[in-house]
Amino acid sequence: MGSFSIWHWLIVLLIIVLVFGTKKLRNIGADLGGAVRGFKDGMKSGADEEKPGAAQQQVTSGRTIEGEAKKETQTKA
Repeated sequence: MGSFSIWHWLIVLLIIVLVFGTKKLRNIGADLGGAVRGFKDGMKSGADEEKPGAAQQQVTSGRTIEGEAKKETQTKA
């Protein structure tokens, strides 16, 4: 009773295909694949942008500059 057999999963898959239809499932798969591809491209471009800055920081890291960031407040007129 703890695990399902292959027949249980095939019946569940058949019900899902009957409810949603093959066209909608195909579109969901394509959308999911595009989202994963976009995420991977974003991760690659993010890593590429960090590398030149890190190399430049290593070259100029002879001294430490300390500072404090403050939030700028705007006054309403």
